[in-house]
Amino acid sequence: MPSLDPFFREWADRTLGQERSLDRAAALLRALGLCTERVPVLGVVGSKGKGSTATVAAATLSAAGLRTVLVTGPSFRSYRERVRVDGTSIGDFELDALGAKLDAAKAALPRDTGYLAPSGLFLIAGLLKARQIGADVCVLEAGMGGHRDELRLVEPEVVALGEIFAEHLGVLGDSVADIAWEKVRVVGERTRALISLPQSPEVSPVVARTLTEVTGGRMRPRIVDPDTPGVEPPTDLRPPGLSAASGVLGVAAATRMLELLDLPPAPAHRLRRVLGTLNLPARLSEHPVPGDPTARVLVDSAIDRVGVRTALSQARARWGDVDHVLLCLPDHKDVSGAIDVLQGLPVTAVRLPEAHLRFEHDLPPHWNHVDAEGLTPEVVTALGNRVLALGTVYFTGRMMEVLDAPTDRLFESD
Repeated sequence: MPSLDPFFREWADRTLGQERSLDRAAALLRALGLCTERVPVLGVVGSKGKGSTATVAAATLSAAGLRTVLVTGPSFRSYRERVRVDGTSIGDFELDALGAKLDAAKAALPRDTGYLAPSGLFLIAGLLKARQIGADVCVLEAGMGGHRDELRLVEPEVVALGEIFAEHLGVLGDSVADIAWEKVRVVGERTRALISLPQSPEVSPVVARTLTEVTGGRMRPRIVDPDTPGVEPPTDLRPPGLSAASGVLGVAAATRMLELLDLPPAPAHRLRRVLGTLNLPARLSEHPVPGDPTARVLVDSAIDRVGVRTALSQARARWGDVDHVLLCLPDHKDVSGAIDVLQGLPVTAVRLPEAHLRFEHDLPPHWNHVDAEGLTPEVVTALGNRVLALGTVYFTGRMMEVLDAPTDRLFESD
C-alpha cells in the first residue's frame, strides 16, 4: 500500500477553525515549477456529474491520439485512482514517488495559518505526473468549489461547466446564483473557452455575467445541448441515465481543447471504439455479487429525488423489478425526495462512520438499518437477486469494495 501521509497529513493535523490555504497551494505550485512548466489543462466544475464529464473528456482526447492524465475524486477502492494515465490508475510505487516529491517541496515552504487540502495535493500530483511522462494534456476535476478550489490556481485553458443546482447550498453560497458565481470564477487569464450544459433560468444569466466580469468581456459561454439533433456522441455511446449529459459535455470540451491545440477532432471510428469501453463505477454500473453470480447490484451515486427516480427506472428497465434498495443519504442530501420515490419498496438505510456526516433524518418505520461496515457480499445476497444501491460517493465507493468491482481502468486508450 502507498503512503498517504503526504496527501493527508496537514488535513489530519488541522485545528478547529483552520481553513485550507490556496496561498500555500499556489506557493507549492511555484516551488514545483508547475506555474510555468505544465501541460494544457481541461478543468471540470459543476454541481454533479463532474467525474463522468472528466472521464469522457479524457477518453475523447485519448481517442484523438493524445496521452492524457486524468485527476478525479473521490476515489472508490484506492487512492491510486485519483491519478490516471490514459484511463488507468497509477501504481502504488508511482503514488509514493509523487508523494515524496510533494513532501520535499512542502518542506521548503513557509507555513501560514491554513492547511493543504488532500484534493488539491492530488491535483498537483496529477500535474507532476503529466510533466514526468510527457503527457499532452491534463483533465482535472475540481472539488466542490470553483474560485475556492486549487483548480483556479492552474487557470485551465478549457473549463467544462456541468449543471449547477442547490448542491452545497450554504457552503458555497446562500443561493443557486451564488453557487454559479463561485463555480464560474475558476476561470483565469489562461482560460480560452468555457463549455457549459444548458443552465436553469436562474443560473444562465449569472454564468454569462460572471464570465464577462472575470475575462473582461473576451469570452462568452459556449452552450452544448444534449437534446440537439446530431450532437456528439451518439446516444448509444453516452453514459446511462443522468450521466448522458455529462458525456456530451465531456466530448464537447475535449473537442474544443483539440481546436485550441490546432489538432483535428478524434476520428469518429476511434471515438466510438474508446467510448465503447467506458467503465464508470457507481454511475448506474451493474455488478455480480462475489460468491453468488445470480445476484446483481446496480450502483449509482444518486443524491436527490431526480437521481433516485432515474436509477429506479433504469433498474426496472433492466430487471423488471427490484428486490431491495440500499440507500445511504446523509441529512444534507435530498432524503425526503428519496423517501417519496422509494415508497412501496423494501429499503435498508445505510449509515456511514464519517463523523462529519449526520444521519438523523426521520425515516419510514418499516425501513431496515445497517452500518456500512456491516455490509458484506453475504448480507447483500440475502437482500435478493436484484439490489439497487444508491447514495453518496463515500457509500458507493464502499459498495465497489464489497462487490470487488473493477475500478482501475475507466476506458481503454487507443
